[in-house]
Amino acid sequence: MARKIVITSGKGGVGKTTVAVNLGRCLAAMGERTIVADTDFGLNNADVVCGAEERVLYGMTDVIEGRCRARQALVQPESSANFFLLAAGKSYERPLSPQAVRLVLDSLAPRFDYILIDCPAGIESGFHRAVAAAEEALVVTTPHISSLRDADKVISVLKSYKLARVDLVINMVRGDMIVDGDILSPPEISKILKIPLIGVIPQEDGVFLGERGGGAQKAFRMLANNIIKGTRKLYNAAGRYDGFFGSIRRSLKRSL
Repeated sequence: MARKIVITSGKGGVGKTTVAVNLGRCLAAMGERTIVADTDFGLNNADVVCGAEERVLYGMTDVIEGRCRARQALVQPESSANFFLLAAGKSYERPLSPQAVRLVLDSLAPRFDYILIDCPAGIESGFHRAVAAAEEALVVTTPHISSLRDADKVISVLKSYKLARVDLVINMVRGDMIVDGDILSPPEISKILKIPLIGVIPQEDGVFLGERGGGAQKAFRMLANNIIKGTRKLYNAAGRYDGFFGSIRRSLKRSL
C-alpha cells in the first residue's frame, strides 16, 4: 500500500513541483513504484517539469468525471519502469471535493509504494483538498524570510490534520551565503519552524526540468533514502565553501 505524501509550501516559487518530481525520480530509481500526482488544477505544471506535456491524454479531472480509469490516466514520462505521473487534467469548472481526489489516489495506492501529491501553494481550498488525501507531509521552503513566514502558517494548519509525520525540506540553499552568515543555516531554520529537517537541496543551475547538478542530484538521493529508511542524513551545502579553497569559491561566486 502506497505511502501518500503531500508536497506543500506556504508560497509559490520555492520549487515545490521540482522537488516532488525529482524526489519521485529518485524513489523510482531505488526500486519504489512511485506516482507524482498533480492536484494543482489551476496552475498544473507537473507534466511540464516532467517533460511529458505532449504525452498526457487524461488527468485526474477525467478520472473524477468518469472519462477514464485511474490507471489509464497514468503517464510514464521516461524510461523508468517505476516512475509515473498523474496530471491534473483540464480545468475543472465545478468545485472538486477532497473526497473525490482521495478516492482516485486510494484506488491507485494498492499497486504502488509512494504517491507524492503536488499541492497548490498557500492554504486555500486546493491546499485542503490535497492534504485531505495524504497521510504525511513534506513542507518545502527556501531560506528567505518571506518563505519561512508562509511555511510557518502552513505548518500550523497541517497540525489540524493529525498526519503521521510532517517534515521539512529546504530548497535553493546557498552554501556560500551560509558560511558568510548572510542566511540562516538549515538546522537554524528547522529550529525556528519546529519541525524535523529531512532534506537540504542546494541551489544549482540546471535543477529545473530534471537537469540536476551533481550536488542537487546527491541531495535528492539522500532525501529519498531518508524517506525510505527513516534516517536524517542531510546534504552539507556549505561544505565546499569552508576553509581556504572554500573562501576562493565564495569569492568567485560573489563575482558572478
